[in-house]
Amino acid sequence: MKPINVGLLGIGTVGGGTFTVLQRNAEEITRRAGRPIQITVVADKDVARAQSVTGGACKVVDDAFAVVTDPSVDIVVELIGGYGIAKELVLKAIENGKHVVTANKALLAVHGNEIFAKAREKGVMVAFEAAVAGGIPIIKAVREGLTANRIQWIAGIINGTTNFILSEMRDKGLSFETVLKEAQRLGYAEADPTFDVEGVDAAHKVTILSSLAFGIPVQFDKAHVEGISKLDATDIRYAEQLGYRIKLLGITRRRAEGIELRVHPTLVPAKRLIANVEGAMNAVLVQGDAVGATLYYGKGAGAEPTASAVIADLVDVTRLATADPENRVPHLAFQPDQLADLPVLPITEVETAYYLRMRVEDKPGVLADITRILADEGISIDAMLQREPDEGEAQTDIIILTHVCVEKKADAAIAKVEALPVVQGKVTRLRLENLQ
Repeated sequence: MKPINVGLLGIGTVGGGTFTVLQRNAEEITRRAGRPIQITVVADKDVARAQSVTGGACKVVDDAFAVVTDPSVDIVVELIGGYGIAKELVLKAIENGKHVVTANKALLAVHGNEIFAKAREKGVMVAFEAAVAGGIPIIKAVREGLTANRIQWIAGIINGTTNFILSEMRDKGLSFETVLKEAQRLGYAEADPTFDVEGVDAAHKVTILSSLAFGIPVQFDKAHVEGISKLDATDIRYAEQLGYRIKLLGITRRRAEGIELRVHPTLVPAKRLIANVEGAMNAVLVQGDAVGATLYYGKGAGAEPTASAVIADLVDVTRLATADPENRVPHLAFQPDQLADLPVLPITEVETAYYLRMRVEDKPGVLADITRILADEGISIDAMLQREPDEGEAQTDIIILTHVCVEKKADAAIAKVEALPVVQGKVTRLRLENLQ
């Protein structure tokens, strides 16, 4: 059969991996797709470097718009990233009747509704397996493999940089700042790590997963986002003593009132599989009503793991290119006219358990005052740890784990505890999920 011609926008780490894997496994991929898939043109600002990567196997240009308007190109692969020029290129490709494969989670989390609507209008596909969790096929799992289920919740370690930092902080007892520098030296963290360490990257990804799981439009602006830059190594140590590990999780949960959509450091029982995902690895836990809990684990970034997802999308699009658009798998899993208008809940309405650490004067009655405040707000205590003060010290730490409550009750209780004269400074509050 006639080969499928691919135009590749950007041949950096992932683009180079895509080109390499597609060349190396050409025969196997052709057998799976039913016809050859070939990159015929690459657009990159650094033409000389792009030519060295491709070795003269295809045309290289510095104008990406020339690729998305090229009549010989069937599928455009967008690996530029960001919200700006990438959006223009994707919409132009769709306007020209081309299918699109992208790894751009930021673009889809912010502009996905517009992009998917335009793709439906033009009868083309937008595939994005590589946008979430790199080489882990989590998009296909939620959109197709679990289609019989009413998804109840998803919780994922979906940023390798932050997971590496948290693993090193726990293993070596080091501060966030020290481990971040090491992560940058090893290439796990960017020179500007803000999107990773402040939770934005994970929020882009869990926004997409939430839409797939619950059939709602993408709503990144409604997500609650907290990173790990303010996390104290002391809390990692105390969590360990209580049988928990701290992970940066992207969490989305269905409730009767609406959808929870949040990213934050989270205490997870150490015996859970997801709590033992270390280093730069990713893992996503999905709870369905029929299947129960399923865990997806693997490399969430890197040239060839991400290329694996990009090429899987190329094969899917190739297989379905001639199918009636109404009979293809919908972009967000549910038929476009069946998306729900369930609200995304504000963080004050989220229900979870809490880890609270407070620095207090070592006096009789302090603990009684704190527990009374919690009881007045209807918050019950699950576990408690009171550290003996060091010799000569007049202050100590009290750590409390609560049962599940609504966040606004925790906020009210924390405000009252901080107002006690015997409590020094702010209460450290982390959320806790049992993930059962």
